Amino acid sequence: MDQKIYESYVAILRHELVPALGCTEPIAIAFASAKVREVMGCMPEHLTAYLSGNIIKNVKSVVVPNSGGERGIEIAATLGCVGGDASMDFEVLTRVTPEDIALAKKLVHEGFCTAKYAEGEDNLYIRIDAVCGEKTASVTVEHEHTHITKIEKDGVTLFCDRGGFTTGGESKEKETLNVRDILAFAEQVKVEDVRPILERQIRLNTAISEEGLKGAYGEAVGHTLMAVEGDRVEGRAAARAAAGSDARMNGCSMPVVINSGSGNQGMTITLPVCEYAKTWGKDEETLLRALALANLISVHIKRHIGNLSAFCGAVSAGCGAACGIAWMDGCTYEQICMTITNTLCNVGGMVCDGAKSSCAAKIASAVNAGTLSYRMAKEGHAFQPGEGLVGRDIEETIENIGRMGREGMHATDVEILNIMVGN
Repeated sequence: MDQKIYESYVAILRHELVPALGCTEPIAIAFASAKVREVMGCMPEHLTAYLSGNIIKNVKSVVVPNSGGERGIEIAATLGCVGGDASMDFEVLTRVTPEDIALAKKLVHEGFCTAKYAEGEDNLYIRIDAVCGEKTASVTVEHEHTHITKIEKDGVTLFCDRGGFTTGGESKEKETLNVRDILAFAEQVKVEDVRPILERQIRLNTAISEEGLKGAYGEAVGHTLMAVEGDRVEGRAAARAAAGSDARMNGCSMPVVINSGSGNQGMTITLPVCEYAKTWGKDEETLLRALALANLISVHIKRHIGNLSAFCGAVSAGCGAACGIAWMDGCTYEQICMTITNTLCNVGGMVCDGAKSSCAAKIASAVNAGTLSYRMAKEGHAFQPGEGLVGRDIEETIENIGRMGREGMHATDVEILNIMVGN
């Protein structure tokens, strides 16, 4: 395949598949807050967090890791400021101490942080303003969870860089993605070029799934599924992915490897493919190639939608996992395209109403839809062009789904936020 495309795909995997501690939206707030304290050079007296609606939606109900079980914007921002380390990016809260947690809780109670809705900004937008006497500082994060676009101190701009993204916030490298080249990459990649990235994804995501299967987190979706459907590989695949989300959405401090800025999506891609590979006795190289395919398919679908929207990211992730499974089972390019079409035309309208316990159930639904779609495709069955959002080819279908999620569901996104905040 073309060398530039090959290098772009390796770069995408390296950029997307990184460890994160906890749900990435509160972590992004904590990251920006840790950075603003670093810029100011002292502990602020007050923080004001200006946030896009999708950030607010995804932070409202999820437990912030290493917070003592606390939820919400104020604790995420305050804890990041008190004990966060911005140099650790998505793992910014790894080193917080019990003393940090106690101080953060006290400051939240005293009104240390004020959260405000930032109207008119992109779906992923965070600006943390800090004040300490006459000193001021501000850090802005946009497009991606740890992508700083502006830093100000005492009214002076120290850093400003909004380059590297398209108007919609999409990385320019991702424009090279298409299903045919992704399949070629998975089959031709030098495994050593991606082994460290994918082995880390397997190791970390499997560990948190095992923790979630103990049934002590949230509503124990994964544990329940394993008890009921664990005798079938389809059931185990869905259960393991859901279990990771059970743990992660409910405060487990174990890191995961993300995809498209989401740990839930990273786990939804990884764990079903691993379960099928183990069941079928596939060797390590086959598993790694399947995961390269699954991760890139998910990124390709999600890039048309945007990192945060009313479109549940478990759908693109479950679709990616199904493609990885289909490839391991010897499916052709045409059958993988059919798998994508079938999945997106089944659960493509699932809404995201924030990060919380029910994400685990949505993950299970997406994985089940994906495995059904792969089975249909293997038998030659696929929804046809002109039926709903099915396009003339797979790329048009993906574009149609992206348009629906990005533009068509915008009003849905606004209404979900209004309902969640009581408007």
